[in-house]
Amino acid sequence: MSESDVTRDGIRGERPGRDARVGQGLWNGETRPGREGRGRRKGRKGEQLVVPEAEFTSYYGRPVLNPPTWQARDIAGYFFLGGLAGAGSVAAAGAELTRRPVMARALKISSLVSITGSAAALVHDLGRPERFANMLRVFKPTSPMSVGSWLLAAYGPVAGAAAVLDVGGRLPRTGRAATVAAALLGPAVASYTAVLAADTAVPGWHDGYRELPFVFVGSAAAAAGGMALLTSPVTENAPARSAALFGTALETVAVQAMKRRLGVVAETYREGRAGRLMRAAEALTVAGALGGALLGRRSRAAAALGGAALLAASACTRFGVFHAGMRSAEDPKYTVLPQRERMAARQARQRAPETQED
Repeated sequence: MSESDVTRDGIRGERPGRDARVGQGLWNGETRPGREGRGRRKGRKGEQLVVPEAEFTSYYGRPVLNPPTWQARDIAGYFFLGGLAGAGSVAAAGAELTRRPVMARALKISSLVSITGSAAALVHDLGRPERFANMLRVFKPTSPMSVGSWLLAAYGPVAGAAAVLDVGGRLPRTGRAATVAAALLGPAVASYTAVLAADTAVPGWHDGYRELPFVFVGSAAAAAGGMALLTSPVTENAPARSAALFGTALETVAVQAMKRRLGVVAETYREGRAGRLMRAAEALTVAGALGGALLGRRSRAAAALGGAALLAASACTRFGVFHAGMRSAEDPKYTVLPQRERMAARQARQRAPETQED
């Protein structure tokens, strides 16, 4: 407690140096330019923070973002099956063009089954079938969900016609036209779900918006190659082996590039359930691609095993991406820390011209 007293003659017992210094900061009476609000002092080891960096907290421990209410079985399954269907249609058209009828028919059937399952998973997540129909009432090019809904509505019938007419052996010209149409729409069907996820505020998806479409396309190509290896004779599976290698390389490069660019958010792809799924996807992808490419040309069993591994790897990738995104939305630091880094980088760019002028 202070022992000074205010008397008629002034302040009695006043201790020198106790007056408040108005307008002076905590850094030796000065405020460093660009460091307002941070007190610093000099010591033997250089400058030290008087006030430590503020820790980020959320209101009553609640997440900064509201995590999506999506279920892994529905949405991650929707991602995987849509990618398999779209890439499968492209591979089916190539097989038909190069006169590989068994492979072409198998891929057409798998694409029809996959897109049916993908649409069913989406409708189940929406809750009622009429909600999907309501999304077709308008077409909004700036909305990935609107574009994706119309893609599914256009792709489903042509993929179905290509498979049914091939199996039935009727209307060959119409069947070929449907096969070509499905192949033209296939790349968009395989990749638009990545754009849909990246368009959200979920850090694990949004911050990877540059690489995520390549991850999904590579995963889809590997899955289609795996399906072809699993269902085709050895004499026809050469394009499937090439597709498996291409998809494996593209997915691997894109995933590694995304992890490097995500910074702290990349933890969600390395840890927990997502980390286990992504590591399983890497191992299965390499094993399936190498096994299918090296042994699949001679052994039907090796080709089938390699194809099954590639399908499992693609599914692990989609579920891993899903769980990584959900975790990044639940933990506040994956929202706050990247924002601070971007703000610091922006301030550094703004100070750079001033420094050059000085």
